[in-house]
Amino acid sequence: MFLPRRRLTVIALAICIAFSLWYFNNIQYSLRPLAPLPSSQDSLKQPQSPSDDFPAPKPPPQTPIQDPGASGPVPPSQPAPPTGPKIKAQKSEHYPVQSIIPLPGGTPAKISKIQHVFSIETSDDRAEREERLAAVKKSFIHSWQGYKKHAWKQDELLPVKGGYLTTFGGWGATLVDSLDSLWLMGLKDDFEDAIKAVEEMDFSSPNMEDLNVFETTIRYLGGFLGAYDLSNGQYPILLNKAKEVGEFLYGAFDTPNRMPVTRWKWDSAPETKQEAHPNTLIAEVGSLTLEFTRLAQLTDDPKFYDAVQHITNVLDEQQKLTVLPGLWPIIMDAQRGQFDDVGFTLGGMADSTYEYLPKQHMLLGGLTKQYRKMYEATLAPIMKHIFFRPMTPDDADILVSSGVRVNGNAETIVPDFEGQHLGCFTGGMIGIGAKIFDRSEDLKTARRLVDGCIWAYNHTQTGIMPEIFNMVPCQDERCRWDEDRWLKFVGIKTRRIEGIPEGLSDVEKGRWVASADRIPPGFSAIKDRRYILRPEAIESIFIFYRMTGEKKYQDAAWRMFTAIENYTRTDIANSAIDDVTAETPGKADRME
Repeated sequence: MFLPRRRLTVIALAICIAFSLWYFNNIQYSLRPLAPLPSSQDSLKQPQSPSDDFPAPKPPPQTPIQDPGASGPVPPSQPAPPTGPKIKAQKSEHYPVQSIIPLPGGTPAKISKIQHVFSIETSDDRAEREERLAAVKKSFIHSWQGYKKHAWKQDELLPVKGGYLTTFGGWGATLVDSLDSLWLMGLKDDFEDAIKAVEEMDFSSPNMEDLNVFETTIRYLGGFLGAYDLSNGQYPILLNKAKEVGEFLYGAFDTPNRMPVTRWKWDSAPETKQEAHPNTLIAEVGSLTLEFTRLAQLTDDPKFYDAVQHITNVLDEQQKLTVLPGLWPIIMDAQRGQFDDVGFTLGGMADSTYEYLPKQHMLLGGLTKQYRKMYEATLAPIMKHIFFRPMTPDDADILVSSGVRVNGNAETIVPDFEGQHLGCFTGGMIGIGAKIFDRSEDLKTARRLVDGCIWAYNHTQTGIMPEIFNMVPCQDERCRWDEDRWLKFVGIKTRRIEGIPEGLSDVEKGRWVASADRIPPGFSAIKDRRYILRPEAIESIFIFYRMTGEKKYQDAAWRMFTAIENYTRTDIANSAIDDVTAETPGKADRME
């Protein structure tokens, strides 16, 4: 499944699945080129006994699909199943594509291995791993049973009081998003029950007036495709439903410049001409490539690839023309295909645009250099302006991914020194890029980013990282801890306007705020104290462990899982919590 960073976890505690199973799926599916190359067919799967009911996935039948514009067959993919419900015919488009961009063809490129060569486990290590694995599975089953009892076939379970919310079209986002986890965990009966529910889903109309195209793509289209690939095409209904979703969403691209309407009034689209919005989040247009490309490969219908390749071409053309060349701002004018905004981040609202670049390179078997070129063009400005080393009491050699604003005519770049849980995907992304693009020097950067997220988890009351926080940047390469400097930053960053005693020095004010607001040393502010079941940190830890084989990353992930299980578990499932700095956080009754 393509879901990088964050989506499978609506049902089962984001971190659980990412810890040992969920992201294995992500790695196996989206971190491999499709072609059977000896150097790149790593599933990143640590040796273990397969389930009797669900044997380890075998490579699907390799049937080359002829690309009319290529000199040879394109990378093989599974042909569309011959049976299943027919897709409803689309109404004629207002702005039909004049020339479809075909999937790239030819002999796939050699892509370097990602997976570490693991030695045989000791009996003690194996026993420990299997004990932890069982705990993760137990947590998933607990949430899955809660979903079946209180929110079956609905989008989102309310994990405290029971019931459900309709947040993603009303088709059953949690059910679809959990299919691959059910398969990986060997829960055959539950998987079969879910498949029966999938057969009843009707994607001709959502239960919402405005549809988020990005969320629908990653949760439903990605969910079906991931489960279809993992189960080796044994369930044709999954691909049929993926195509239903794809055909439905294709209508959002029916605009003059073929840029999608990301918040889509789907019901009026067939009769009303539509245009992309001038204020569009970059992540919502830049994070559709993997799902639509894979759908094109599996159905042999290049229109789905064409839809997202138009977006990529715009990003490519404009990449060096933004006010921070090499990076795309958070907001783009999708109506004109331009990028005039001045805010840049790899955190929320932009993140997966960058994350998808190396993954799309692999999905296409390296047959186009475009995605590598675009990825590598981001690295210099990211390293210079986005990643920073914070000052910490233990002088940790870590990095945090932040954001910047560009003032004036690109004369002044103002960093915010703000970390986000969403930004923790960067360690995995930089590590993957280092491996597949033979950029070994970037592995140190990846390690420091991963270690930065571990640090943020380790230094709160609950052992869980906050959603958004600030830290104090280092002044020099030595980066020694300076408590007075930290306290001054705390005083400057505070949003508190009441209760602070008068007449305090900057240091005394910071000390008072740090105590009153429970700000641990190293953090200068905690802007959003929630934990909303995000998996990004453990995803990157899992990837880096698979790359290096270093057990300390397994242990760090286990500490995270344990803390999250302790503080988020309810009688029904697992809930987002409101304050990771509190001894007893409140539960928010959400599983977004």
